[in-house]
Amino acid sequence: MKLYMKQKVFSWKDKFSIQNSYGEDKYFVEGKLISVGKKLRIYDTAGNELAFVNQKVVSLMPKFSVEMNGEEVAVIKKKFTLFKPKYLIEGPGWEVEGDFFGHDYTITENGAPVVAIHKKWMAWGDTFELDIADESREVLAMAVVLAIDAVLDNQQNSSVSIGD
Repeated sequence: MKLYMKQKVFSWKDKFSIQNSYGEDKYFVEGKLISVGKKLRIYDTAGNELAFVNQKVVSLMPKFSVEMNGEEVAVIKKKFTLFKPKYLIEGPGWEVEGDFFGHDYTITENGAPVVAIHKKWMAWGDTFELDIADESREVLAMAVVLAIDAVLDNQQNSSVSIGD
């Protein structure tokens, strides 16, 4: 199943929809305007919270937890590396590899794809295509992708300098 995350270019807080391949809203993502660390909630179209992505701010490297039904189901940690970013996904036993800066990577379990992420370059705003192998795991897959995207976004914003 393919889903599309289109994040708004000019927005004070994270708020966007995730659509199916027919362009219909399937999920909504909303972040807090003011918070310590990134906090994102995934809702279904009826407004029910399905997942909570929470940045752990007291950590040497970026670290996020994913909660579903009030229970922590995954922890995403960025590993310390000099050149190529690496992430550890604890909980579901998933592995992630690919071109993170190009937003073209795959999350696998025992070598089988869970979700493939591709950035659509000719779109207004950040638009990502998520090709999810098993529909029953799509909420967790989206939450993990949102955590990795938050780390990448934070790195890109902190590397921008104003003036010379």
